[in-house]
Amino acid sequence: MRRPLFLRIVSEVSDHQPNFIQGRDAAGKLGFTAIQKITAAVRMLAYGVSGDYVDEYLRMSEYTAMESLKLFVETVVSLYSDQYLRSPTTHDIAKLLAEGESRGFPGMLGSIDCMHWKWKNCPTSWRGMYSGHKREATIILEAVASYDLWIWHAFFGLPGSNNDINVLERSFLFSELAQGRAPRVNYSINAPLGAKKKHFAAAQESARKDVERAFGVLQARFAIVRQPARIFDVPMLKKIMKACIILHNMIIEDERDEQETLDFDYEQPDETLPEPVSRDDTHMLAEFIRNRLRIRDRETHSQLQSDLVEHLWQLHGES
Repeated sequence: MRRPLFLRIVSEVSDHQPNFIQGRDAAGKLGFTAIQKITAAVRMLAYGVSGDYVDEYLRMSEYTAMESLKLFVETVVSLYSDQYLRSPTTHDIAKLLAEGESRGFPGMLGSIDCMHWKWKNCPTSWRGMYSGHKREATIILEAVASYDLWIWHAFFGLPGSNNDINVLERSFLFSELAQGRAPRVNYSINAPLGAKKKHFAAAQESARKDVERAFGVLQARFAIVRQPARIFDVPMLKKIMKACIILHNMIIEDERDEQETLDFDYEQPDETLPEPVSRDDTHMLAEFIRNRLRIRDRETHSQLQSDLVEHLWQLHGES
């Protein structure tokens, strides 16, 4: 994380949360500054260390360090979620579709996958529910990432005994699409069927690496989500994971190459593009049911996969 970004976070977080402002105790002695408290919290997130580790570096007690961490992640989530952990707008979708088209996958917005976070201090009575194929208690993160490692969707908290399909069924990834509030996406794929699935599998594997890379970078930046979780409280673990993803997206935005051929600036939509999709609630149950059945239609998915196989093979032949 660059220094200007860190100082910006310190300023905005301390303005939003008064507990980070330096004060005096009952004896009139000055307490820790906002930079000291947020530095302790960021070090715990980045290095995955316990609260007493920062005592030697900042002369801060374990209790103060843990309280700073909890307040910091709560403030980051409440302050930045709407900007750095939001669904893509119509403008964003147009740019993501252009990138997907250039990679041979028309209509692709990103790649989805799940990651398991080991829960070291899982209560004994819950261990069976949270233990899956890894034979240890874990909590699952479902995420959607684009080619530039920006994480657009994050759903965290289900026990590790679930598989990826169970997590997808429980997540809110397709909720707005089912309710008819998602932006319309138009794309075309060559219709003829073919038997070139080997080439399709290789291309799909290459596209799926986006989310795998995003998980790797997230764990490299924040060791707390790479190492076993030591906190007992599941809601706090959710806030920590969400805060790490938000900070990850903030770093991606800060370090984005301005000389890139395609300028994927997700935070400055073009005013000439159509108005954002309406977020008004819909009460049309019949429409919701039709949309949900359309999303889960196996025949449509099989046809789409077959069309993609032929489409990618034709692009391969032209190149």
